[in-house]
Amino acid sequence: MNFVTANKRALTNYINFSGRASRSEYWFAALGYSIAILLAFILELFITFMFSDLIIFGFVLPMLAVAVRRLHDNDKSAWWVLLSLVPVLGSIALIVLLCLPGTQGTNRFGPDPLARL
Repeated sequence: MNFVTANKRALTNYINFSGRASRSEYWFAALGYSIAILLAFILELFITFMFSDLIIFGFVLPMLAVAVRRLHDNDKSAWWVLLSLVPVLGSIALIVLLCLPGTQGTNRFGPDPLARL
């Protein structure tokens, strides 16, 4: 999966919390989000408007949905996202979970996302 496809899929499935997402889909979406935030911060240096706040607000739901689908790929419940509320160690643990390869074949959340590629 490439950068554009992953971001398009993440943004069009912004309210889809079911199914599974591959590692490339999640990490390319995270990269797209990071680039958008960086550009918004740079733009705020020249224009006194809160572009970064709009970007953050606009991307919260799509990034949450793709993170949940990524956890589903590891056969984990969406509740694991709450690890990010634990300072430092929780975020590190969640990043590790998001980096792990998904289960091969069908799991309780659906078919393998790499099987259709």
